Amino acid sequence: VCFIPGGLDCSISFVSHVLGKVCIHGRQKEILGVLVPRLTDLTKSDCIWQRICWRLVECVPDRWMGAVVLGFVQRAPGADVLSRLLGNLVVKNKKAQFVVTQKILLLQYGHTTAVLQNLLGYLSLDGLRRTLLLRVLQELLEIWSSSSAVKHSPAEQQLYISKAILICLSHLKEPEIESCRQELLMSMMEGMKCHLDSSLPQLRRLGMVVAESISLKINTEGPVLKFEYEEDDETRELKSLLVQTPSLYVVPSLPDDDRSGKASAALPLVPESNEKPHTAAPVMPDEESDAELDSDDDFIPYDMSEDKELKIKAPVYIRDCIEVLTGSRSEDVDKWEATVKTLESLVRKNPAATREVSVELAKILLHLEEKTCIEGFVELRQRAQVAVLTTDPIPVAKYLTSQFYSLNYSLCQRMDILDVLVLAAQELSCPKFHGKIKHSGAQKPCIQLLRGSDSSKDWRRIVDERIKSKTRRFDMGQSRVELASRPNEFNSVAGYFFFPLIQHFDRPLTTFDLLGEDHLVLGRLVHTLAILMYLAVNTVTVTAMGKALLEFVWALRFHTDSYVRQGLLSCISSLLLSVPTEQILADMTEELLETQSWLGDVMEKDPDGDCRRLALQNLLLMENLKKKLEVVPS
Repeated sequence: VCFIPGGLDCSISFVSHVLGKVCIHGRQKEILGVLVPRLTDLTKSDCIWQRICWRLVECVPDRWMGAVVLGFVQRAPGADVLSRLLGNLVVKNKKAQFVVTQKILLLQYGHTTAVLQNLLGYLSLDGLRRTLLLRVLQELLEIWSSSSAVKHSPAEQQLYISKAILICLSHLKEPEIESCRQELLMSMMEGMKCHLDSSLPQLRRLGMVVAESISLKINTEGPVLKFEYEEDDETRELKSLLVQTPSLYVVPSLPDDDRSGKASAALPLVPESNEKPHTAAPVMPDEESDAELDSDDDFIPYDMSEDKELKIKAPVYIRDCIEVLTGSRSEDVDKWEATVKTLESLVRKNPAATREVSVELAKILLHLEEKTCIEGFVELRQRAQVAVLTTDPIPVAKYLTSQFYSLNYSLCQRMDILDVLVLAAQELSCPKFHGKIKHSGAQKPCIQLLRGSDSSKDWRRIVDERIKSKTRRFDMGQSRVELASRPNEFNSVAGYFFFPLIQHFDRPLTTFDLLGEDHLVLGRLVHTLAILMYLAVNTVTVTAMGKALLEFVWALRFHTDSYVRQGLLSCISSLLLSVPTEQILADMTEELLETQSWLGDVMEKDPDGDCRRLALQNLLLMENLKKKLEVVPS
C-alpha cells in the first residue's frame, strides 16, 4: 500500500476500477487473497484506513460490484472484519444490497456455511443494517414455507436456506422476536406442513429441525416443539448454527458485592450440604426413617437357586397358530409371542398345510397388531408374510394386490403389502444358496457307481485318494461356490404380482388418493414396480409388463414429487435391462423415442440431482442398445 506525502488529496476511483475489472475476470482469489489480509490489519485501529477501504469498494462500478462484494464476503475471516471493510455499503449501494440480500442467499446455494455466517453476521452488526436482516429472514421463511419451492427446488438448496434461517434466528434480539412473533409462528406452521408432506427423509428432517428452532425462539417460557428423528452430522451442524459464539454466554465479571446476588438469580438454587433449604417437603426424623428402612431385615429371603423359567410350548400345526393369533384371551399372551416367533419356520416346514389356509393366514398377518412388547415384531410378521406368499404365490398375491386398493386400510398397511411383494419376488426369482464348494481345477471321475452300495463308496474313496497322491498339480484353481440350479419360480407368477398393482392407480378412494396427497405411497408403488420389472427378466410376461410399465411412466412423468420421479426413472432402467432388445424395438420403438426426448429434458432441467443422474444412466443404456444393434448383422 502506497502512502501519499504532504497531505495531498487523491482519488482512488482508478484503483476501484482496476479491482472490479480483475474480479469480474475471475481473479478474485489472486487479488483479494493479498488485499483482504492487508486491509484487515490496517483497519484494526485506524479509522482513516477504514474510510479509505469503504471508499475503495463504493467506487467500484455497478456492473462489477457483485464480483467484488462476493470476493470480500468469501475471504473475510469474520463478520466483524467484513463490517470494517465494507461499512454500510449495502445501505448506500443498491447493487451491493441486491447481491447481499438476494443473489447470494436466494439465487445461489453453493456457498459454504462460513460465507453465510459472514454475510448475516455483517448485517446484524449495525442498526441500519439490521432492518435488512429482518427483511432477509422474512423472505427466507417465505421460501421455506412455500410448498411449490419445497417440491421444485433441490434438496441442497433447501439445506442452504435452512442454514441461513437458523443463522438469522441466532442474531435476533428479544424485542425483534417480540415484534415478529406472529409472523414466525405462521411461517413455522406452514413450512412444517410442507416439509413433513415431502417423500424425502432429508427434507422431512430439515423441516423438523427448523421448526424446533423457531419454536425455541418464540416460546422462551412455554412448551416447545420436539420431534423424534435420528440425529446425524447434518442435524448437529444445523442445531449448532442456532447458538452464537461461546463468548456470548460467558458471565461478565461483576463487582464482589453484586456477583453473588446476580449469580444466584441466574443459576438454580442448589442447597449446600451444610445449609438447610428454607422451603422443603416435611422430612421424617432420622430415627423413624432408619427404623423403617431396617424393618425388612427380619425377613428371610426365599431360595430361588433351583427355580426354572417356564417355557411356553409353541404350536406345531398351522391351524393351531391361526387359533392363537385370532384369540382374545389375555392369558394366552406368552403363547401368542411364541407363535409369532415360530410361525415363519412352521410355514416353510409345512407347505401342504399352509396352502390349505394360505389366504386366511395372509389376512390374519396383514391385520395382526402387536399385543405385547415383543422384540422385532414388525420383522417377524413380515418374514411370516413372505413365507406364506412364497409357499402359495398365486392366491396370496391375488389377495394382497386386491387389498392394496381396498377401503379401510392405513397407509402403513398398504406399504407393508408392497414390501412383502418385493421380498417374496426376490426370494422366488433367486436360486437358493447351497454351500457346496468345488475347485475349478479338479475334475469329477467319470465312473458311475451303483446307488446304495457301501462297498462302492469305500472303493471310490480309496481310488480318489490314490489318484490324488500320485497326481502332480501345479495349480488347483480358485475355490468357488457351486450354486444349485433350479427353475425361476417367479416366472409363472410375475403377472399376479405386477398387473393388479398397475391397474387402479388413477382411481381415488375415500381414504386413499395416490395422485393426490398420498404421493408417498405412490412413490413406494413406483419403486416396487421397478423392482418387480427387474426381477422379471427372462420370464414369459416380461414384454407385456414392459409395455404396461412404459404407459404407466408416461402418464406420471411430470409428477411434482422428486421421489416419484426417481421411481419412474428407475422403472425405465429396469425395462431396458429386463426386456429383450428385439422385443423393445419391435413393440416399443415410438414410445422409446418419446421417452428418450423426455430423458434429455430431465437430465438438463430437473432440479433433483438424483433424477438427473438416473436420466443420464438411462440415456447411456439406450446408447448401448443402439451399439449392439449396429454390431449385429442385418
